Amino acid sequence: MKKTQQGFSLIELLIVMVILGLLAALVGPKMFGKVGTSKQKTAKTQISLFESALDTYRLDTGKYPSTEQGMQALRVKPQGITKWEGPYLPKDIPPDPWGNPYQYKSPGDHGPFDIISFGSDGKPGGEGEDLDIVSWKNIGE
Repeated sequence: MKKTQQGFSLIELLIVMVILGLLAALVGPKMFGKVGTSKQKTAKTQISLFESALDTYRLDTGKYPSTEQGMQALRVKPQGITKWEGPYLPKDIPPDPWGNPYQYKSPGDHGPFDIISFGSDGKPGGEGEDLDIVSWKNIGE
């Protein structure tokens, strides 16, 4: 009886590795490009939730929290506020998706309040992933 060897040759393994490398090179950048836009959408969604909580706060107290009180007033009753019915958010205010704190100003320059995430660079202005996500505009406006 003749014994036959089974398995893959070195050439076959190298061809498979090259094909996998090409697939990773083509698909990888497209998938990682979506990470930036998903973070922007997450920031916009969080800002929308803050806006809803701020509107509820205003309905109860008659005004939005001041800049000094900040959005922390949605979690902890500020001094001097009598009709506070909070907390208005179930958890502490998270940082933006890039790990930076949201900026809150009331009265705002664009409405009764402004909420800003400075994007991936953490600085005002920018384009692409560095674009500021703000309460008064949709992403890309």
